[in-house]
Amino acid sequence: MMKIAIDAMGGDNAPKEIVLGAMKAAAEFKDIHITLVGDEKRIREHLTVSERIEIIHTEEMILGTDEPVRAVRRKKDASMVLAARQVADGNADACISAGNTGALMAAGLFVVGRIEGIERPALSPTLPTIDGKGFLLLDVGANVDAKPEHLLQYAVMGSIYCEKVRGISNPRVGLLNIGTEEKKGNELAKNAFGLIKDAGLNFVGNVEARDLLEGAADVVVTDGFTGNMVLKTIEGTALSVFKMMKEAMTSSLKSKMAAAVLKPDLVQLKSKMDYSEYGGAGLFGLNAPVIKAHGSSDRNALYSAVRQTREMVQNNVAETIKAAAGKLPATGRE
Repeated sequence: MMKIAIDAMGGDNAPKEIVLGAMKAAAEFKDIHITLVGDEKRIREHLTVSERIEIIHTEEMILGTDEPVRAVRRKKDASMVLAARQVADGNADACISAGNTGALMAAGLFVVGRIEGIERPALSPTLPTIDGKGFLLLDVGANVDAKPEHLLQYAVMGSIYCEKVRGISNPRVGLLNIGTEEKKGNELAKNAFGLIKDAGLNFVGNVEARDLLEGAADVVVTDGFTGNMVLKTIEGTALSVFKMMKEAMTSSLKSKMAAAVLKPDLVQLKSKMDYSEYGGAGLFGLNAPVIKAHGSSDRNALYSAVRQTREMVQNNVAETIKAAAGKLPATGRE
């Protein structure tokens, strides 16, 4: 029986939506056992089915305003830390949290532990594309700075994930850059290009930000600073476009009538661009799967994160990355 620990107190809609999503996942996947970590009284207000779901009680939690590393070190009984501890102690195969991103990365590093040979774990969400297939972007903020060897490690980990979990045979790997020519970009991009090109991956070269949603690659690699900027730009643009569409289609009686006709298509479009369908962002490079669900996750987003986590465990993603890590060039300890 696969065991997944979930921080029930993390996220904007915790614990209600976290609990409801966990129950939905437990009902769908009969081969998983879920441990909800958090305030038992508040969890039980929403827990109507307890088959293959248990609770570890704690009233301590990490807040969004907490300094990540300090919080993980000082709040040892926080729900997020205890969920990670379940993995480290062998009581769970993976853990999920919709809470403080920095704290989850710290808990992943200090509690779950980093794979030997992977120097910088990467935070890696799957983002939507126009054709509905999506692409994996890494890193989006686990590390602000990076070396060429780190981007190579991201490329390998992303390729393994896309093949094992997303079922993409020979996934296309692209390096985010300001142009498609090989010699474009800063020194990081130029040096990373050569490393990734020689790594035996299906490397399609440099890709530009404007082509990401067109499906230019299945895996897109960049440093955490750039990746986070791209992620927030895509999220903000999508929200703004839908807001403008809503305003335009409610501005007059004629537009309201047109909106009524187009509503099914608009709902389908919104669903195609919905992050919750893809699960959470994987923190790749750790000894076991650690998934960061979106801070505003509802029950469906949490369910998708559980589904994603289950597939990572089933397909031995962490073990495959461990095997690949030993063959990668190292930068030397920093």
